[in-house]
Amino acid sequence: MDTIKIKQVRSAIKRPADQKATIKALGFRRLNQVVEKVATPQIMGMVNKVKHLIQVVD
Repeated sequence: MDTIKIKQVRSAIKRPADQKATIKALGFRRLNQVVEKVATPQIMGMVNKVKHLIQVVD
């Protein structure tokens, strides 16, 4: 399976509740944290929804 590493680079403070929930569902707990996820269509949709708050790392 193909995996991606994503890093939270902006805070979810003052963001809509659905974006906060998406950040939490992706597994982020703090800024600059890197998580590795399997690149399923569901995860990619979540990444697309909060793309302004995260960064895909290589």
